[in-house]
Amino acid sequence: MALVLGLTAAACGGGDRDSDSNAAEPVVTATEAPEFSSPTLQAIKRRGRLNCGVHEGLVGFAYTDNRGEWRGFDVDFCRALAAAVLGDPDKVRFVPLTSSQRFDALRGGRVDVLWRATSWTLSREVTEGVRFAGVNYYDGQGFLVRRSLDLASAAELNGARICVQRATTSELNVSDFFRSRGIEYRPVVMANEEAARNAYAREDCDAFSADISALAAARTLLSNPEQHAILPDVISKEALGPAVKRGDESWTSIVRWTLNALTLAEELGVTADNADTMAQESRSPQIRRLLGVEGDFGPAMGLSKDWAKNAIEATGNYGEIFDRNIGPDSSLDLARGLNAQWNARPGGLIYALPIR
Repeated sequence: MALVLGLTAAACGGGDRDSDSNAAEPVVTATEAPEFSSPTLQAIKRRGRLNCGVHEGLVGFAYTDNRGEWRGFDVDFCRALAAAVLGDPDKVRFVPLTSSQRFDALRGGRVDVLWRATSWTLSREVTEGVRFAGVNYYDGQGFLVRRSLDLASAAELNGARICVQRATTSELNVSDFFRSRGIEYRPVVMANEEAARNAYAREDCDAFSADISALAAARTLLSNPEQHAILPDVISKEALGPAVKRGDESWTSIVRWTLNALTLAEELGVTADNADTMAQESRSPQIRRLLGVEGDFGPAMGLSKDWAKNAIEATGNYGEIFDRNIGPDSSLDLARGLNAQWNARPGGLIYALPIR
């Protein structure tokens, strides 16, 4: 009897398994990828000009020379983007913006891209209606002080007056730094970088706190730069890069891949001077794809086949842009540091995504 029951139960169980195996499988239907189309790119082409938001005046990054020509690290990336999109680095209008104006200008359509030493943060993407397309400079916040104070660390600034810019991450970073250490300080909040620098020069404050690159630029404008020092403390991580208005993912991609192309060009040894020769003679598949000899990556984005080559020839690769504006060939003479290529010695954080 036990054997019969066991066989019966097994038969029942087997029937259940057969029933399960015959159940209809969910049908997965193929879907087409959405079309790559950018309203921003279309507007730029109709207009015949890229509108690029930049700092109103920051040595090394965005400033006008004695002939009224815009120069600088961020300015060159604007020119490279114009070359990639329109085939001409001069088809760009630079729109100087303060910290408090920059996101309004982007949301309102006054500028197509903001390349203005702007830190990529969660709150800015969530609340300001913008998207960051990448990082072109890894920075951190520090303190500029007079050497006569004989300070070794920012922790010695107890009770000090600290100049910072309004509507920047600097205010919060300074507050976090001193509050976490139980150190008293007095914030001196100014409208922009120039006002903060002038307040520091007048000795209205004991220290000026901003991104270290901005402090290096500010020091060159003081009457006696050698009398001022940047303390070794780095109190924040500031990933600076281009921002665009939320809602046009294709335009975000175009800005991202233009920046990436300049970075990849340095890694592959492609420069402003040799780009044309390498396009004709290089047998490297990576270089041939970058320069538009192979593949249709540019046309897939609504650009020409040689979009990246145009950008590189206009301004040089990432390293050329860095050295000329803020590196050894400039008055700032900033070291590459974190902004070295990933495979340099010592290595940095600059890493190009593959074009393929």
